[in-house]
Amino acid sequence: MEVSMSESQSIGSPLGHSIEISVRGRWYSVPALQVKGQTIAITGKRIRIAAIHDEEWLENEIVDPEECIRRVREVREPARADIFCFSQKIPAVTPRYSWPIEPDSLAVARVGNYKEWWEALPQVSRKNVRRSEKRGVSIVRQEFSDDFVRGIAEVQNERPIRQGRRYPHYGKSFEQVKKDHSSFLDRCDFVGAYFEGKMIGFLKVVYRGNVASILQLNSMVAHFDKRPANALLAKAAELSSARGAEYLTYGRFNYGKKGDDNLQEFKIRNGFEEMLLPRYYVPLTPWGKICVRFRLYRGALEILPRPVIGAIVGARAKWYDLRGRG
Repeated sequence: MEVSMSESQSIGSPLGHSIEISVRGRWYSVPALQVKGQTIAITGKRIRIAAIHDEEWLENEIVDPEECIRRVREVREPARADIFCFSQKIPAVTPRYSWPIEPDSLAVARVGNYKEWWEALPQVSRKNVRRSEKRGVSIVRQEFSDDFVRGIAEVQNERPIRQGRRYPHYGKSFEQVKKDHSSFLDRCDFVGAYFEGKMIGFLKVVYRGNVASILQLNSMVAHFDKRPANALLAKAAELSSARGAEYLTYGRFNYGKKGDDNLQEFKIRNGFEEMLLPRYYVPLTPWGKICVRFRLYRGALEILPRPVIGAIVGARAKWYDLRGRG
C-alpha cells in the first residue's frame, strides 16, 4: 500500500467518516474511525483488516492498542473488521505483546553517521555514485512546485511496463500526480536527478523522528547507464543523517515467494540490511481467527507454492512484453 493523503467526510460511510487511501496507484474511499488521535482505516473485501492509517509513515507508534481493539470490535456490519493489525517501530525488534505475530521484513540502513555509511559501501556502489556525476547528472533538493510535479509525471510516463508488470503510475494527469505526492510536506524532502536540464529521476524521503523512510525512488530506464538511482539514494542518506535520523528505510527487504532479487540486490549494495519488526494480527471475528491461524491475510501470491508463483510472474512478464511490442 502506498501513502494515503487526503481525508474526507462521507455520508455513505457506515462509521459516518471515511478517508482516501492509495492502493497500487489508485485512490479509494474506505471507512475509518478515530481513536486517541489516531485514524484507523478498515479495508478489504473477503478479509476485512483494520489498521493504523499511514502507520509506516508516522513518527510515533500506536497509542494504547487495547483501546484500539476495543473500539474496532464495536464497529458493526457492513464495515466490521475481521483482524486488527499494527506494528512496532524501528528499532523495537523484541515483541511487547502476546498477540499473533508475522515479522515485517524491512530494508534498513544505518545512516546516523553519513561518512561511516558511505565508507562501508562496496567499492562498486561508491563508484556508481561518482559515475553518475561524471556522466553529467546533477542531484538537487527541490521544493514541491508545479514544475517539479511535471518532472515527476515525465519520469513516470516514460513507459507503461516496468520490471515485467504494468506500471500503475503511467499515464496519470498532472492533477493526479500532484495529489499522489502531496503528503507529509511538513516533514519530507524531494530530490531530483537532472541530465542536461531534464529530470531523469526523483526521490521523496519522509522523516519520522530517528527514522527516515524513502516513500518513492524512481528513475528513467533510458538513463540507467548514468546511475541516477544510486546518486539519489546517496543523497537520501546524506539528508537523513543531517536531519538526525539514525535509520533509513526503503520498503521491504525480503519479498517472500513473489521475489524481487534485482531490487533486493540494489538495496544490499547500498548498505541496507533486513530488520524484522513484530507485526501483530489480532483476530476480531470467528472468520478472523481462521484467517490468522492459516495466515490467509498474506494473499494468494504468498500462500501458493513458489514454483506456481514463479510461473505466474513469468507468464505475466511475457504477456506484458508481447503487449508492449504490439
